Amino acid sequence: MDPAAPEPVITGVLDFDRTWFGDPAADWTIRMARAKDDERTAFWESYGVLDRSPAAVWRARVYEARHLGAIRLERHRLAKADAVRESYSAMAEVLAGLT
Repeated sequence: MDPAAPEPVITGVLDFDRTWFGDPAADWTIRMARAKDDERTAFWESYGVLDRSPAAVWRARVYEARHLGAIRLERHRLAKADAVRESYSAMAEVLAGLT
């Protein structure tokens, strides 16, 4: 920030997920790359291997719960009641892994 500037100036743009959590594994892209064992596996050849330490696995569960919450809201917005209902079991499974 430049205190002498007559008005605020944007000096950078930060990705919300990394800013909020400080962890690239929190990013939606990482979640989607992990979602299926298909051609997305090529992503990991360039990105590198995810941290699979116990702490990283626990954080991944927290991030998944956050992503599932966002998915549930989107399904609700689209009036997909059956899909919203399905999300409860997925969230329960993730939350069980956190306890």
